[in-house]
Amino acid sequence: LFQISNWFWWDRLWLPRPVTWADLQDSEGRVYACVSHLYIILPVAVLLLGLRTFYERLIAVPLAEALGVKDKIRKRASHNPILEIYYNTHSKHPTQVTPETCILMHSYNALNQKKNRQVERWFRRRRNQDRPGLLKKFKEASWRFAFYLCSSFGGVLALHDKPWFYDLREVWAGFPKQSLLDSQYWYYIIEMSFYGSLLFSVAADVKRKDFKEQLVHHWATLTLLSFSWCANYIRIGTLVMLVHDTSDVLLESAKMFNYAGWETTCNSIFVVFALVFMVTRLIIFPFWLIHCTWVYPLDQFEPFFGYYFFNVMLVVLLLLHVFWASLILRMVKKFIFGKLKCDERSDEEEDEEGSEEDYTHTYSNGSGNGLSNGH
Repeated sequence: LFQISNWFWWDRLWLPRPVTWADLQDSEGRVYACVSHLYIILPVAVLLLGLRTFYERLIAVPLAEALGVKDKIRKRASHNPILEIYYNTHSKHPTQVTPETCILMHSYNALNQKKNRQVERWFRRRRNQDRPGLLKKFKEASWRFAFYLCSSFGGVLALHDKPWFYDLREVWAGFPKQSLLDSQYWYYIIEMSFYGSLLFSVAADVKRKDFKEQLVHHWATLTLLSFSWCANYIRIGTLVMLVHDTSDVLLESAKMFNYAGWETTCNSIFVVFALVFMVTRLIIFPFWLIHCTWVYPLDQFEPFFGYYFFNVMLVVLLLLHVFWASLILRMVKKFIFGKLKCDERSDEEEDEEGSEEDYTHTYSNGSGNGLSNGH
C-alpha cells in the first residue's frame, strides 16, 4: 500500500517539472490546497441533504401551493398478483406476445373474466403509480434552483475582483505555486459537497431519460474538481464552476414554472436558458476555458500527465454538453412549431384510458397473433 501511495502521488503525475510536493508546503503566509482539505466534503454533503429536507418542507411546499402546483389524483391499479408478478419480473411495457405473456394474460382473463382492454388499463395505471408526482418534481427543481442561484451569486462575488476573471492568461501566473484563498476554498467545498449529495440522493430523486448521462456528469465533475484541487488548478476550476451554474439557474426555474402550469413564463425562460446554455457551454467553455487549459500552460511548462488528464475530463464534460444541446434543440424546434409540451428528458404520465392506437400497438404484434385474438 505504501508503494501504491508513493506511485499515485508521484510528483510527475500531478505537477510540471521541476516542481515537487515539497515546493507546495505552507510557508511565509502562503497556503496551498491539499487533499486533507477535502475530508470535510462528506459531512457537508450530509448537511446539505438535511438542509434540503428542511428547505423542501418549509419553503418549497408553500411555494408550490402559492404557484398552484398539485399532484394529480391517480386511480390505483386493482390488486392482481399475476399481473403484478409480470410487471415486476418481465416488463412494464409488454409490447411483444411471448408464451409467458399468453399464459399470464390468459390466466388473468380466466380468473377475472376481464377483457384485454382492462389489462391495458391495469398496466397503464400501474406505470403511473411508479411515476413521481408534480409536487416531488417541483420540490427537487426548487432545491436545485436555490442552490445554483446562491452558487452563481457566490461565484461572482469570489471572482469579480480577480485578474484571471478578465484575463485568462493570469490563470497560470506563477502556477502551480498559487496561494489558496478563503473564497476559493469555500466555493470548491460547497460545490463538491452539493454534487456529492446528488449522488447520495440519486435513488430517491426523479429519474429521467438522461439518468446515465447525469451520473457520468456528477462523477466527472467530482473527479475533475478533486484533481484540480490537488494539482492546484483552482483558478480555472472556479471559472468552470461559474460557467456551468449560470445556465442551470434558468433551467431549474423553467422547470418550476412548467410544473406550475405557467406555460408562457416557462417558455420565455426556456428560450433564455437555451441561449445562455449554447453561449456558456458550447462557446465560452470550449473556446475560452478549454483553450485556456490546452494552450496557455505550454508557454510555461512541458506537458505532463496532469495536463492531459485535466483536459480529457474537460472534453468529457463538453461531449455531455453536446448531448444535452441536442435535446435542447429538439425542444426548441417543438417550441417554434407549437408542440413543446414537456421536458425531453422526462418520463411523462400516461392518459388514464389511452388511445386505440396505443392499445393495438401494445397488445398486438401486427400479424394477427395479438392477445386480442384470444391467444
